Amino acid sequence: MQKPMQKVLIVRTSAIGDVVFASALPAAIRRTWPQAQISWLVEPGIHEILQGAPCVDQLILFPKAEWRKAWKNGQRRAVWRGLRELRARLRAEGFDTVLDLQGLLKSGVLAWLTGAPRRIGLGSKEGSQFLMHEVIPRGGIKGRIGSEYRYLAEQLGLDAGDFLPTLTVDAAARARMHARLAQQGLAPGRYAVFAPFTTRPQKHWFEDAWQALAPRLMADTGLVPVILGGPADAEAGARIAAADPRILNLAGQTRLPEAVALIADAALLVGVDTGLTHMGTALNRPTVAIFGSTCPYLDTGRPNGKVIWLGMECSPCRRRPTCAGRFTCLRDITPARVMDEVQTLLSARP
Repeated sequence: MQKPMQKVLIVRTSAIGDVVFASALPAAIRRTWPQAQISWLVEPGIHEILQGAPCVDQLILFPKAEWRKAWKNGQRRAVWRGLRELRARLRAEGFDTVLDLQGLLKSGVLAWLTGAPRRIGLGSKEGSQFLMHEVIPRGGIKGRIGSEYRYLAEQLGLDAGDFLPTLTVDAAARARMHARLAQQGLAPGRYAVFAPFTTRPQKHWFEDAWQALAPRLMADTGLVPVILGGPADAEAGARIAAADPRILNLAGQTRLPEAVALIADAALLVGVDTGLTHMGTALNRPTVAIFGSTCPYLDTGRPNGKVIWLGMECSPCRRRPTCAGRFTCLRDITPARVMDEVQTLLSARP
């Protein structure tokens, strides 16, 4: 018999994609322990995709970027003061269970600061295992989205259910995006989201490939591409959008709630291995994911999700490419191949 969970803290401070993958865990806890109070420790900004989640009662912010900047600027007393205040806040909550989903020293220390009598780490390493009471290895069905978090839930005796990531759409953000689209003559369901960008260039499909895909998509489906990305992606988004004046480039112009709303109302999402692409799966939108140097999953768990991955001998290389920047694993994925998958998904819609 597993110990009941009454006040639970989930520690998964970043990144966007990993938070999306883990988003099914609070519901599994709530199904098993309906009275449990569930909190999530997360970095500012990323916390916006968890706002309104029905099974998350509280978000606690870990200001990592702010503290890192202060430390570099010599404001170390301010960092220590912030850490003490965070520790006091976590201890005052009286958590009985802490789930460290990152398994790193950083996240392990945050879990340890709570003083919780039961700290459980997922695949803990870097010394964080010594700060846990229990360590559960990363497991699950290889190639299934969020499988390591589902495996954790099963090992804890939780009702895992279908364990698919899920996100809540903010009504105000949706209204803002509807108005923004209307200015461009677009309506919900009449556009396709492009998610071409992430933090690592070896995960990017080539700009010329996006430029070739866009007009084919518009000609064959009538869907107008809407490009999403961060502020650093604005110029690259503009270069892709230059392929056709109808393309709407919103890279760097949306916060996460607006991005979630845009994806939720899209007829299609095409993207690389990035958090925005994983949102397509979480929001149950027809999604084509293009993977090359990474392959976090092949099975999206949904019939309207398709992963294109060539499975080359050198892939996944992750952060250590051996191809001298050729990235054949992505170059050999052609716009025609992507369009084939798009047509298959869209033709299967009711």
